[in-house]
Amino acid sequence: MSAPNPNPNLPSRRILSIWVARLSVDRWRLALAPDDRGAADAAPTALIAETAHGPRIVAANDAGLVAGACAGMLLADARALCPQLDAVPADPAGDLAFLEKLALWAQRWGPWSALDPPDGLLVDITGVAHLFGGEEHLLRDVASAFTARGLTVRAALAPTAGAAWALAHYGPPAAILAPENDPLRQLGDLPVAALRLDDDVLTVLHRLGIKRLNELAGVSGAGQNDPRKEAAARDALRRRFRNHRSPAAHPLLRLDQLLGRVPEPLLPVIAQVMPLVQRRLMEPIRHRDLLDRVLEDLTLDMVRELEARGHGARRLEMALWRVDGEVLWRRIELAAATREASHITRLFAARLDDVEAGFGIEAVQLRASWTESLALSQADLDAAAQQHGTSLAAFVDRLSVRLGPKAITRPVLRASHVPERAQGWQPPLDPLPLQQDALPFHTRPLKLLDRAEPIAVLYASPDGYPQRFRWRGQVREVVRVEGPERLAPEWWRERSTARLRDYYRIEDDGGRRYWIYRQGIAGDGRGGVPDWFLHGLYA
Repeated sequence: MSAPNPNPNLPSRRILSIWVARLSVDRWRLALAPDDRGAADAAPTALIAETAHGPRIVAANDAGLVAGACAGMLLADARALCPQLDAVPADPAGDLAFLEKLALWAQRWGPWSALDPPDGLLVDITGVAHLFGGEEHLLRDVASAFTARGLTVRAALAPTAGAAWALAHYGPPAAILAPENDPLRQLGDLPVAALRLDDDVLTVLHRLGIKRLNELAGVSGAGQNDPRKEAAARDALRRRFRNHRSPAAHPLLRLDQLLGRVPEPLLPVIAQVMPLVQRRLMEPIRHRDLLDRVLEDLTLDMVRELEARGHGARRLEMALWRVDGEVLWRRIELAAATREASHITRLFAARLDDVEAGFGIEAVQLRASWTESLALSQADLDAAAQQHGTSLAAFVDRLSVRLGPKAITRPVLRASHVPERAQGWQPPLDPLPLQQDALPFHTRPLKLLDRAEPIAVLYASPDGYPQRFRWRGQVREVVRVEGPERLAPEWWRERSTARLRDYYRIEDDGGRRYWIYRQGIAGDGRGGVPDWFLHGLYA
């Protein structure tokens, strides 16, 4: 008969915490060629990230750690200890993407898994351990599976995510906290850093003399006999951290999560199934007309898959398996999400001209590796637009396939209030840059000159409205003026001596409207007499 649970609030769940101790370094090493890994392990290497104080080390391999490089150290200080230290830029986004793939792969040990950034995983294995022969065998299977893939891990089992994380990072190897065990008895000697707290909170706890979990538990009231002292000690610590809302900044909340008194929500990782259709042919094909027929069938199947999901394809990849085992890949990227079968077939047809069938193609696969939400639309209107030459996305796709993705550019908006920097050109397949909200209360001209042209303004006071100006050899009388609209320079990009601009919308005696500006203010100390420029023309 098992002993009664000393903590009745402790849930009966079983959480597996997996700490990939050297995620960044192991991922960098696995990206190298097998023949280069031995030399890379022997050379001191550090992964660095750019900070305000210069490059700082994120992680280091074994040789780098022996040489004195450690996480958080400036690269200059590390190279003072080891001049031979190699620096490799870190890739946090790539590490997170790799961790997401590991989380999906780790679902072989449980029904769902969650991320524990930057280098951890949490897997719910409630009611699953007996399939592996017990919890000890499951932990051994976890260690062997990660080791076979070149990753260094530490794993632990506990009823809560906080307890499992504490054991994986600060407990003995392959630690297991059974439901009937007292968490404070098993984890009391661990440092308070096992509560997943911020560095500044750990500093405050150390100054208060709280270095172990059992010391914090004594302050919070666990194991005390006097309820008054328990409440007073807990209230004193709560008041010290009353302005901290994040769980990582509140030690009492983290302790309650570890003990199971407060639930800790976890966000599971859900795999997004890639739309995929394929054909396994009864007889290998070698002729182009048969391949085109298979392509049409696959495209119709893919359109039905995308329509059921409410998505459109932005990137499509086709794989052709030859009889000799070679796989031919063809890929297209679209300027806009689409589900139009004829358009996709036409684009792929231009990519199949150089296909060498050899002894024949026995299988064809089509998958959409990049999709976006696409609402239902009337197909007849889109088809009519394409026939009349007004479907811009289809036109760009056809030119990109024929001329290459870098041969075409499109105008895009950029986040800048300076008119000449508020737009730019980029290939149509590149992601859109960050934009700023439109300024509906400011009118902009229909035509903006590529470069503002200097003009001579006549009969205007230093800070007054323009009355007459000369542009391209002609003098124009000003009859109406609106403004000024003042634009300050981009202080983060230009020098402090850059001058302000005062823009005016003016109209001459012939009804033509212009957009001019005065660069600088008289007496601003950043130059002489202000200059005038013409920047745009209205309709």
